[in-house]
Amino acid sequence: QVQLVESGGGLVQAGGSLTLSCAASGRTFDTNAMGWFRQAPGKEREFVAATRWSAEITYYADSVKGRFTISRDNAKNTVYLRMNSLKPDDTAVYYCAAGRLRLLTSPPRAYSYWGQGTQVTVSS
Repeated sequence: QVQLVESGGGLVQAGGSLTLSCAASGRTFDTNAMGWFRQAPGKEREFVAATRWSAEITYYADSVKGRFTISRDNAKNTVYLRMNSLKPDDTAVYYCAAGRLRLLTSPPRAYSYWGQGTQVTVSS
């Protein structure tokens, strides 16, 4: 089992920045990638960004490309999501996920482990 704990969410004005953290523990060696997803009220969970643990390989949704940056600290088993130029449309519960993925473009069902989520609210 892998446990994931997110932190860093909150309320921010449009144009502002936040950094989310996801600390992983347990059998992290069972995974090879981490991802961030988000879900707004009444909408399906959508992909935001993903990264490999073992290489500088990342993948972003078009909606966040150039504004969000995913990074990792392997020594701390922690993945970060730096979010800049936030928009009201970025308001959602953000989840981190871990899995053993063949492709970073894999859908949510490919991830085996999920955190509890952290709320990000962007005011206009």
